[in-house]
Amino acid sequence: MLILGTFVLVYIGMIFGGFRGLALDRTGIVLLGTIVLMAGGAVSPDRAWASVDVGTMALLFGLMVVSAQFRLGGFYTLVSQRMARGESSPKVFLVQVMGLSAMLSALLANDIFCLAVTPVVIEICSRRRMNPIPFLLALACSANIGSAATLIGNPQNMLIGQGLALPFGGYTLRALVPTLLSLVACGWIIARQFDGRWSFDTPPIEVETPSFDARQSFKGGIVLTALVVVFVGGWIPREVAALAAAGVLLLSRRMASPKFLGLVDWNLLILFFGLFVINGALEDSGLLARGVGYLQSVGVDLAHGGWLFAATVLLSNTVSNVPAVMLLIKSTSHPDAGMILAMASTLAGNLILVGSIANIIVAEQSAKLGIELSAREHARTGIPVTCVTLAIAGLWMFLLG
Repeated sequence: MLILGTFVLVYIGMIFGGFRGLALDRTGIVLLGTIVLMAGGAVSPDRAWASVDVGTMALLFGLMVVSAQFRLGGFYTLVSQRMARGESSPKVFLVQVMGLSAMLSALLANDIFCLAVTPVVIEICSRRRMNPIPFLLALACSANIGSAATLIGNPQNMLIGQGLALPFGGYTLRALVPTLLSLVACGWIIARQFDGRWSFDTPPIEVETPSFDARQSFKGGIVLTALVVVFVGGWIPREVAALAAAGVLLLSRRMASPKFLGLVDWNLLILFFGLFVINGALEDSGLLARGVGYLQSVGVDLAHGGWLFAATVLLSNTVSNVPAVMLLIKSTSHPDAGMILAMASTLAGNLILVGSIANIIVAEQSAKLGIELSAREHARTGIPVTCVTLAIAGLWMFLLG
């Protein structure tokens, strides 16, 4: 009962983002649940460690360090400011923001990218007297969409790639078409919604960003290129390659390691650790298998692609995409589960403001500069974008068989 009760309370806390009267966020709730299971004797320390997918944790950490290299080297600032040069129309600038966001989010963790670029986009919009809201929406939505194209674009895709041993190149080849079509659809929706509302009269906003360091950015580019080549070739495990890349970058005479480690999302790593332990305990107890069996008895078969797709979308917008994937990846035997879980959980993140970390980061960074991206404003764009992009992905996977 302790395992089931803890699991239920943790996932309820994930749905509501906390408990009334307690200063706990989702990570705090998961960590507390882990402590309860271990302190209550339901999970031994050895079993807790055995439940953790060290490979996924190592891959996530290594790629966070690589992303931090680009931010500290001022690369994100440079490419954002280059886009601002000239007198391109708002629609052209929208395409530029979306292209940059999608491309870099596919290769680097999209949360760090959004953290670095959001203030720059707002500054550019203020200088050009443009409404920043459509561009912030484009930044967040395209970061989510673009990250679906690879197995390193976001945390849940890293988990799926590691847990199901998916080939990096093979997945990208299959995911590229729906990703590109989804980007086009997203851009069209935002352009239509804000047509005639591009102007915005606000005092110029200036932000402090890391100055561009060509040497450090080039170093990051070389390491990332080598990493992608290794991922595609599959010569060594991805987590080993990612850790090696992080080690190379940490060996620096100019950038102190605390700067790198300060940009690592430790909250997300703790969230992963706790969910591995809690879900592992549920699986060991047999409760997960019984739950899946009950769903099958009432006609909900997670081994069927359509049900798995629907369940992923629903859970991703209740408990968030990472815990949804952790739960469902253990509950399905569908041969194409990796593609379904990755595309559905990632694209579903655009539905509501709290649906993905990228959305939340964009909103929080904007608020610090006096620009409010409200949940209502986001939903006005996020709902149609999510519906259309999920339809594109679902149809594509149906055609692939």
